Amino acid sequence: MISKHSHEQSERGEGVEVVQNEPYEDPEHGSGQFTEKRIYLNNKLPSWARAVVPKIFYVTEKAWNYYPYTITGNCSFLPKFSIHIETKYEDNKGSNDNIFGGEPRDEETEVCFVDIVYDEIPERHYKESEDLRYFKSKKTNRGLLKEGWIDTQDPIMCSYKLVTVKFEVWGLQTRVEQFVHKVIRDVLLLGHRQAFAWVDEWIDMTMEEVREYERTTQEATNLKIGSFPPAISISETPLPSSTRSGPNSAPSTPLSTEAPEFLSVPKERPRKKSAPETLTLPDPGRRDSIFKLPSFFSWNSSPQPE
Repeated sequence: MISKHSHEQSERGEGVEVVQNEPYEDPEHGSGQFTEKRIYLNNKLPSWARAVVPKIFYVTEKAWNYYPYTITGNCSFLPKFSIHIETKYEDNKGSNDNIFGGEPRDEETEVCFVDIVYDEIPERHYKESEDLRYFKSKKTNRGLLKEGWIDTQDPIMCSYKLVTVKFEVWGLQTRVEQFVHKVIRDVLLLGHRQAFAWVDEWIDMTMEEVREYERTTQEATNLKIGSFPPAISISETPLPSSTRSGPNSAPSTPLSTEAPEFLSVPKERPRKKSAPETLTLPDPGRRDSIFKLPSFFSWNSSPQPE
């Protein structure tokens, strides 16, 4: 799903270049998959942001996927800018308010409940085939999702995202951090809609077929945006600990050196009350958001990739 979404959102000079995609073994979280990407998005930034970034601008994303737990760290060559996303999946409707543990979070953290069916998406991303009000899966017989679906559907899974954005530049911090949170929310909404709308394409895939699909799609995407990197290595064979890339253990704190999958920047548009236009967060330090995205799946019913 991520590979297909990235390919759709990419064009000449803009989009997602996959640099690395390989197995990774972590002493705490076990077997997983490590990916590194470059997201080129200069032309998709608002004018006020383009004025302060280089002409050729990209961010780097490194992700460790130990489904049902994943970590994504993002950075660019802008100073003091970083994004860190932790993801956990549980079979509930978004009712776990302490899924990330630690002390109870106070007013600095905005909790945003995302309805993948009825929250509005940017008009330019709308496709009738991905409108979950009218979509019905032929292979799983899931759908149509009507008002109140979160309280009536079974199985149901919630994707919890803890998003931390830091941009410690005086005069721009509040504007940039609010903008990034808004963009990430829209990307999560679109991506999770597509995960369900495309279920008939991936539900029967083996992991070998998933890796082959990733390889061919990612190579096509790299060519599409105009980059010509070495062949991407994607395999199922775990790498020995002496040769694997990345830290000995997936990071548990926000990364300050590596970057985001905000693949496209939405236009300004009105939202429903359930989807605030901006996130009202305090200025000092960093900004945290917790996104809750219920989906019509059960993570432990069959081992599907994220």
